[in-house]
Amino acid sequence: MIEIDWAGEAGRLRASAAGEADWNAAVAGTLVRDGDKVVADVGCGGGGMAKALAEALPGATVVAIDADADVLEQARAHTAGLVRCELASMDEGAEPLRRAIGAPADLIWASASVHHAADQQAAVDALASLLAPGGRLALAEGGLPARHLPWDLGIGEPGLELRLDVAQDRWFKVMRDSLPGSVPLPYGWTEALTRAGLTDVTTRSVLSETPAPLSPERLDSVVRQLRTRIERLTGVEQEHGHGHGHGHGHGHGHVVADEEWLTPEDVEVWKQLLDPDGPHFLGRRADLAVLSVRSVHLGHAPR
Repeated sequence: MIEIDWAGEAGRLRASAAGEADWNAAVAGTLVRDGDKVVADVGCGGGGMAKALAEALPGATVVAIDADADVLEQARAHTAGLVRCELASMDEGAEPLRRAIGAPADLIWASASVHHAADQQAAVDALASLLAPGGRLALAEGGLPARHLPWDLGIGEPGLELRLDVAQDRWFKVMRDSLPGSVPLPYGWTEALTRAGLTDVTTRSVLSETPAPLSPERLDSVVRQLRTRIERLTGVEQEHGHGHGHGHGHGHGHVVADEEWLTPEDVEVWKQLLDPDGPHFLGRRADLAVLSVRSVHLGHAPR
């Protein structure tokens, strides 16, 4: 069984909100319209998109909603008074969300949050019901796995990052199955939006690329992300070394069953790659990069 301790994830989500500010601002600019008065970020995490939407729509009411009080506190700090922060869960249906927003929404954003709902279609239905006539629901779900590492690192078997993606996909299935009352969603997000009664459903995938060599700050961020992923799959906190405090993810946000997601050989390689005092530390390499493709699925409420 896998359970997510969102309080333990709160700091990492805040760091993500800060690190993705440029991406959030660019995507927010494509979503907003003149005349938007009420906007909501449901499952707001660290509040990155909520802040970007507020900055793109001065004068509008922007509401950041999350089901965890610790996560919401981080969003409140990150948005610094630009948005209203409300506690509510999409697992409880539309009404708590409706009360939190306070009025029909012109735009609702939900990023990597619907896939944590036990019944994802019911969650999409609930979100769609909160829209004003002509309002838009944008779901950021899926895309392609991010790439950071060369195929051959000179340690272990080549293709290490590919095997990490496969392990994480298996982990995700068990996480979904572990949700009480979990309901399969055996079709794509555009179909889910259409079944929720929305029209003109489209998908736009956004490519982000930062070629090697990365800046020291970006390199540190990539190493922290990889460390968090390995801790999630092994249940063992990796060595952070001097000057590399626990950062924004302690790796204890997940309870993992006796499951071997990675081979012992790969676990040992990752341990060496993430050890800042070892000879193979990723944070000293000049050939790491960032290549990411994230998909945003958009549907419109009938007028």
